[in-house]
Amino acid sequence: MISEAEALRRILDAVTPLPVAEVPLPDALGLSCARTMLADFPLPGFDNSMMDGYALRAAESTGERILKLKGVQPAGLDQSLICGPGEAVRVFTGAPIPAGTDAVIMQEDVEVLEDAIRCRELVAPGENVRRAGADLCAGQIMLKAGDALTPGRLGLLASQGHATVPVHAPPKAAVLTTGDELRPPGAALLPGQIYNSNGVMLRAMLAQAGVRGATAAHCEDDFNATLEELKRLIREHDMILVSGGVSVGARDQVKPALGALGIEPEIWRVKVKPGKPFLFAQTTWQGRAVHIFGLPGNPVSGFVTFQLFVRPALLRLLGRTDTEPESLPAVCGRNLSNDSDRPHYLRGQLRHDRFIPQGMQMSHALFGLSQADTLLRLEPGQTIHEGENVRVFPF
Repeated sequence: MISEAEALRRILDAVTPLPVAEVPLPDALGLSCARTMLADFPLPGFDNSMMDGYALRAAESTGERILKLKGVQPAGLDQSLICGPGEAVRVFTGAPIPAGTDAVIMQEDVEVLEDAIRCRELVAPGENVRRAGADLCAGQIMLKAGDALTPGRLGLLASQGHATVPVHAPPKAAVLTTGDELRPPGAALLPGQIYNSNGVMLRAMLAQAGVRGATAAHCEDDFNATLEELKRLIREHDMILVSGGVSVGARDQVKPALGALGIEPEIWRVKVKPGKPFLFAQTTWQGRAVHIFGLPGNPVSGFVTFQLFVRPALLRLLGRTDTEPESLPAVCGRNLSNDSDRPHYLRGQLRHDRFIPQGMQMSHALFGLSQADTLLRLEPGQTIHEGENVRVFPF
């Protein structure tokens, strides 16, 4: 049994980013930019109005001076209006600023006459005007290689006219659940059977990390069935998550099936709670690397080991440089202790900077997990008292 840190180091050393591909922006959410992206032109691309009003010379907004309306400039095609002394142009939000003007007065601050306006308020030069390049300059770095593609970043790329973005192509992933007792949701249950919750949960976690449409597969606790299913998935996928069957019970067939395929686990059993019977192995198929993660069958154990080991590996495959989990400062909301010889990841909620454990802290307790949004790591033998400062890991 190896430490959590050593297991993660070995996994990340074994994983390299997948090849680069151009994908449409709507399909890139959650993936990672594969190269540095520079702005081709400034944002805004031209001086434009911040609001509906009238473009004018700021110096002419004084007193009771009447300004003749030269025309109307809506948002859209620049009509190349030129505003002379004593003139104003009706403009709308986003409209190009007419030549000869240096400010926009809000429509509620003027008196509208038949073909002119009288200003009720003073405006300063530049007021209510968005200047060209104020947000982004041509040649400025928009994204660096390894940056996560968030909705805001995809919007920025779209504002520069990009229809696609280079990414490290997401892995073809599969989730293989094992167990005679499992039935698909929606099916009828016989005595002793349970619904297959891990398959749904793990596919959802992959989707949340940017890998959508993972293959769902299942086999019973049978050596030949496990062997054949692993063969098929290895031929078609880059990443396989196996749920259950990785321990040492007489019905656990994953390790024997991998052995029959000539695949020896590089990691088996990690000093962490929950999740000790975790497995990692690798093989190749037609020159393509295939990464195999064996997760414990208990749902909380599978969830925690995904967060600790699978998610960082997945981020590395996607080209991300920030594979370490985010941590936040918090105050412990309960007295907590760990009498185990393994680090224990407790599940809880972070509310107003206070960590509150949720439900039973046992590896099968799915309801408590469903109410949690944060993990707290307790070291072996550690006790934390209510009110103490801690660091937690939101998920």
